[in-house]
Amino acid sequence: MGVETLRAERFAVESQEAVYTHPVTGSVTNYLKVERTQRNNIRTADEMLEFATQYQGKLMINSKSGNAAVSIPTHSIYDADGGVVPRVLLVRPQKETRIPVKDLESSTWKAVCVDAFIAAWSKEVDALPKFTTDYLHLVTGILLPIWKILPQHSSRVFRLQTSDGQKILGRVVNAHDIQTVREQLGLRNQVLSPEELVSLVLNQRYTQQLPGGVTLRRSLIAGEPRIELVNAISLAERLVPVSCFTEIINWRKRVFIPVSGKAPAILAAVIEILG
Repeated sequence: MGVETLRAERFAVESQEAVYTHPVTGSVTNYLKVERTQRNNIRTADEMLEFATQYQGKLMINSKSGNAAVSIPTHSIYDADGGVVPRVLLVRPQKETRIPVKDLESSTWKAVCVDAFIAAWSKEVDALPKFTTDYLHLVTGILLPIWKILPQHSSRVFRLQTSDGQKILGRVVNAHDIQTVREQLGLRNQVLSPEELVSLVLNQRYTQQLPGGVTLRRSLIAGEPRIELVNAISLAERLVPVSCFTEIINWRKRVFIPVSGKAPAILAAVIEILG
């Protein structure tokens, strides 16, 4: 497929580490961490009204949170007994969730008039960040001598240009391979910041082993993504004061980090507690 060009509002090299030097030519292989800033794709209230008209959607507001959504029919699924379970797709400003119709009807989501929907949707959109920052990990420079120790899946080469004009060509390391690749390249120090961990967990279902046998992962609770700390119940009394919370689900207590802008700071405090 050739070399693909990566595009964003901004690229900036945050760190660069030499991992290999060819003994004859002196050519160097580098491991780069690149900060990427992208504009969020947020639909306006007018666009959603048109969307609802096109797909026979209903305008909804959650009476508990005040958030708005458009509900449209989606494909059904089968339950354990082979019965058909009709579902709807709830379209929010930055995410979509499929839920059974009966769950929607018993929830706090209620149909509203156009004016109420526009006001609620616009209020939520105005509060959302216009840009999202995440990180890319790349191996650049001379690649053939170390190609075999890199993951053999997703082996395409990408190019990008940083905001200061630097042109970069190399292999992008998948989120699930970052730690393994760094160890194979002799880079054993921690590379993922709390901000990056939160983003990877929520957006790429990344899991991370934390000290003390605790696992950081994404869990779906009632169709909503949560940041869960697995095997952390014994530490709950120490984690709750730093803004973690517990919830009993199916008669079992579980520990979560709130999904909010404060999540990275809370995760940093959790990591410090775990030692």
